[in-house]
Amino acid sequence: MSKQIRILIVDGYDKPGRAELESFGCAQAAPLYRDMLSACLPPDVTIETDIAYPADADTALPQGQDLRKYHGVAWTGSSLTIHKNEPRVTRQIDYARAIYASGVPQFGSCWAAQIAAAAAGGVCSANPKGREFGLSRKVHLTEAGRSHPMYFGKSSAFDAFTVHYDIVETLPPQSRLLASNQMTDVQALDIEHAGGSFWAVQYHPEFTLDYMAHLAAGRKQSLIDDGHFSGSESADAFIGDWMALHQTPQRTDIAWRQGIDDDILDTDIRFAEARNWLAHKVMPRVS
Repeated sequence: MSKQIRILIVDGYDKPGRAELESFGCAQAAPLYRDMLSACLPPDVTIETDIAYPADADTALPQGQDLRKYHGVAWTGSSLTIHKNEPRVTRQIDYARAIYASGVPQFGSCWAAQIAAAAAGGVCSANPKGREFGLSRKVHLTEAGRSHPMYFGKSSAFDAFTVHYDIVETLPPQSRLLASNQMTDVQALDIEHAGGSFWAVQYHPEFTLDYMAHLAAGRKQSLIDDGHFSGSESADAFIGDWMALHQTPQRTDIAWRQGIDDDILDTDIRFAEARNWLAHKVMPRVS
């Protein structure tokens, strides 16, 4: 007999941010997350998802008992700035606090790590090292991370898709640092707060090569200005390589040139954190 899980996907983008993604040709954040979670489930488990947009003032958000009908809550990224004291941000922090209090387990990437920390008493800020873009290189697990169930089956060092300016600067109480790299001290964390839990990563396991290529094309000039590319020609070469590798993953020449390996190309590896969250946090609630 098949089982069904119910997941609330919290899309952290506001309406202008979602429109920008569309103009770039990028997939929207919530469907990307739904696809990743669906791919992580065994054949006898199906998924039902709802999407919430807490950045939008006109959006009604599930609360209280309505929240508890979900087996888990997954947070996407966002183009907003976590340390700006504005309603589009503070509504989301408040919502994360409400989910903590509901006891429904949370998971997410990038913006989600910052939301998780801010809602539990941590501090976030702009990264003094600048924007991390493309791949988070040499993410390495801490001692706590190596024994943490979110990383079961994952190498102790790996690369991951990424794009972010902001970071978790100070961990909240009752949290564990799980992974770091040279660019970002907090690449993953586990927070227990107000009766709830949040497993979060600063990188983006849900992203794809073509998504990153479209994003680079849409933000090409700012990436050049930041020094990620020396000019338009090098940006176009990056975009072309990543699109070609998406279309033909067997192109080992491109993978070698771009320094991309199975950490990125093999979804069994790339999705490990989400798959482990479903197995260890969500499925027990279904049972």
